[in-house]
Parts: sequence; C-alpha cells; structure tokens
Amino acid sequence: MEKDEALKKIGLKIKQLRDERKISQQDLGAACNFEKSSINRMEAGRSNFTIGTLLKICSALGVELKDIVDVK
Repeated sequence: MEKDEALKKIGLKIKQLRDERKISQQDLGAACNFEKSSINRMEAGRSNFTIGTLLKICSALGVELKDIVDVK
C-alpha cells in the first residue's frame, strides 16, 4: 500500500469513528488540542500523522491505535 493511500484510509477511519460517536471536528480538535482545520486535513488524508497525534485521537475517541491504523 502506498503512503498516500494509507493516509487516506486512516483519515477515513478517523472520520468514521468520530461520526459514530457523534463528535464534531471542532470537538475532536479541542479534545486533542488541535485546530479543527488539522482534523479536517487528517480526515482527508492530507496530513502525515505522527504516532503521538494518533494516540491523542485514539484517547479522545476511546479506541486503541490498532482500531485506526488497521486498514486494508
């Protein structure tokens, strides 16, 4: 899997989990201490995440890292 494809799939997974929990991008960003625009870029696959960033998102969504990065 190419890097860009992986970023898009991870971004879509973050969006799916956020939507399932009925959390806005603004609220997820606030919980992670990120701007809403950063969440938007991540969900669109236009941002290269660090493990630290993904761990903050996981904590805010109440999921494990594997739940976000296990994309096929």
